[in-house]
Amino acid sequence: MIRCPATSYDLPPHLYFELTSVYFTKPYKRATPLPSQPKHPPKNQIRPDQTFGLSPKDMRTLRALNTPARIQKFLDALTYQYANTASSPQRALRERKGHCLEGALLAAAALRVNGHPPLLMDLEAVHDDDHVIALYRERGLWGSIAKSNFAGLRFRAPIYRTLRELALSYFENYYNLRGERTLRSYSTPVNLTRLDSQHWMTSQENVWCVADLLIAARHYPLISDKVASALPRLDRRSFEAGMHGWTRH
Repeated sequence: MIRCPATSYDLPPHLYFELTSVYFTKPYKRATPLPSQPKHPPKNQIRPDQTFGLSPKDMRTLRALNTPARIQKFLDALTYQYANTASSPQRALRERKGHCLEGALLAAAALRVNGHPPLLMDLEAVHDDDHVIALYRERGLWGSIAKSNFAGLRFRAPIYRTLRELALSYFENYYNLRGERTLRSYSTPVNLTRLDSQHWMTSQENVWCVADLLIAARHYPLISDKVASALPRLDRRSFEAGMHGWTRH
């Protein structure tokens, strides 16, 4: 008797050789591989003549901001304004000033001109102002661009696997003038192409439609009420570090 390695049963020699000759020599058909899929979706293709209603000068300005880091540097150079306004990117380019919503709109416009979808996310706070950031994605990871009077509420490199991770990265730097940590929730991404009919990129009037869409977007909590009630206030050193560049209004 011979033990067959294919079945672990004891077989007579003539059956063993008959079975193994079939088992080891029978040709087989290799499985057809599935068509390969791109790991990450390609950027939106922008036609050379597509201007979104922007002037040639503004298009040249935005096309030159062809990386998230360059967009952030451009936003940092704008004067921060305290005003009840919602200026379009074209208006912000002309006036060279803006607050967080207007900075996020300008960043979204620059991202769009350079092939990214124009996405915004709302960070919702208590006893404090909300904050709006522009989203971008590289190699499947999320990053963000933002205009802020607080040093830690601006740029994020694309290292975050989820939007929740990205939102949480703002938590420690999100505080009010009493030193209270105030960030509580974040919204789903809002794609501004939904507002193209309202000319969010070029309107000379306030584009409050953007703020309305952000407020209406679904928000997800970052921490529970129980955790929030036990949060300590920010220490003095961290408070002063985050206020670098802050201007009184």
